[in-house]
Amino acid sequence: MISKRIAVLLSLIAASAAAQAAPTFMSPEWAATACQAWNQDKKLTEGLGGDWIENDAGRGYKVIQIYRTECPDSKKVELTISNDNGMAKCSYGGAVSHSDLNSDVDYLMYATDEDWVCMGEGSWGCGPMGAMATGKLKFEGPKMEAMSVMGPFEGFLLLTGKVPSDRKACP
Repeated sequence: MISKRIAVLLSLIAASAAAQAAPTFMSPEWAATACQAWNQDKKLTEGLGGDWIENDAGRGYKVIQIYRTECPDSKKVELTISNDNGMAKCSYGGAVSHSDLNSDVDYLMYATDEDWVCMGEGSWGCGPMGAMATGKLKFEGPKMEAMSVMGPFEGFLLLTGKVPSDRKACP
């Protein structure tokens, strides 16, 4: 009788652990969680408000697409950042929903897993300026605009390390 109860308890624990498993890094599920985390970070919502979020080609949003270079067969994921009363709020995180990026307002960023880890930890030389200057972070989009928001942009790089993820497999 006791062994049956233990078996049931162990199966419940295993099911709970599986349900709480972190999503694969840069999967659509991870991007949805990153979107929620973005909205909890004042450095991002307020720091990227104003001029940055207003440069949206009249659409009311900007797009950030990201991916891991070690996962060439995986699709990019996307964060859509919307202007919410002058604040930069993430309105969508998941699979790519915008097929054409506007290089005047949108961003495409990619790096190796090792460099994403470095940037996510905020390690020396992996801040936004260092990551871009050393080529750790490959970047397409409005470079002058990005350079004008290095402080808040660091919050985005740190976000890649704050959002729980499983980096062992490709999405």
